[in-house]
Amino acid sequence: MLGHGVEKITLRTRLIMAGAFLGAILALSLNVAFSWGGPVSGGGKPDESPAAKAAFTAAPGSCVTWTVPDISDIRVVPCAQPHLYEVTGVVNIGDKYPPNAPAPTVDQWRDIALERCTAGVESYLHQPLDPFGRFTVSALRPGNDEWADGHREMRCVLQWAAPGGKLEPITGAAAGQSQSAVWEPGTCLALADKTVGNPIDCTQPHSYEIVATLDLKTKFTGGYPPQSDQKTWLDTECNKAVQDYAGQIDLAAQKLILTWDTREQESWAAGSTLVNCKVGAKLPDASGLAPVTGSIRKAGTPAPSSRPGG
Repeated sequence: MLGHGVEKITLRTRLIMAGAFLGAILALSLNVAFSWGGPVSGGGKPDESPAAKAAFTAAPGSCVTWTVPDISDIRVVPCAQPHLYEVTGVVNIGDKYPPNAPAPTVDQWRDIALERCTAGVESYLHQPLDPFGRFTVSALRPGNDEWADGHREMRCVLQWAAPGGKLEPITGAAAGQSQSAVWEPGTCLALADKTVGNPIDCTQPHSYEIVATLDLKTKFTGGYPPQSDQKTWLDTECNKAVQDYAGQIDLAAQKLILTWDTREQESWAAGSTLVNCKVGAKLPDASGLAPVTGSIRKAGTPAPSSRPGG
């Protein structure tokens, strides 16, 4: 960090964290604020490709992606293709940061993105943003040189961050998709300090294996159901689902547990009614999750090929 709260910036800045907890899975969402321009570690200003410049000035409704860690290949792509960001709006913060004002710190940028982007995101989606859902708010912000020149516009974006912080690709426009934070059956989630991390191959030690995706609305058609009712129904349905997924498995004999998600009322109001059934293991002292290695999926059950979009 340089003086007066101004960062030393590469094309990709540091991660900014904001937490959200979802059911039995600790779904840690990350708000990632990128910037462009400004000095880099070796001095000077990076040469940006036309594709990168277009990405950092993309209009609302545009989708942006990259594949390399320094995001040097950042570009606009059709939203029908897998992407990491969807631009939802452009916000000018010049009312609070006039000319010659110091640039916000990383933590301040995080707060600004949440404060200035959330309402616009809900207008963009034509529905509430599920505070416990798969999508979180982030932003593309001006770099040091742009800030010094008086640029005060940032681009609000939606992203999908896995529990361990890895950005997951989104396919299709966000509006109209389910915001339910669910994973494709057959997905395994890493074990990170006794809790849940990013998707990982099931041959590696993991926290949970997703065995089914269920829709609460198939049972509860008259409005939001109390979580006690959700749990009662899911106890029956997830036990059926794990037998379909794994065959006649004795989870207790393998020291495994079956658990499931429930939905908060705010999620239900945003249309998030999908939940996962999942299998894991507890540590003997009940202080967290224990590592599980290998899949319980029975032969012939297809492995996950895509992320659920609805």
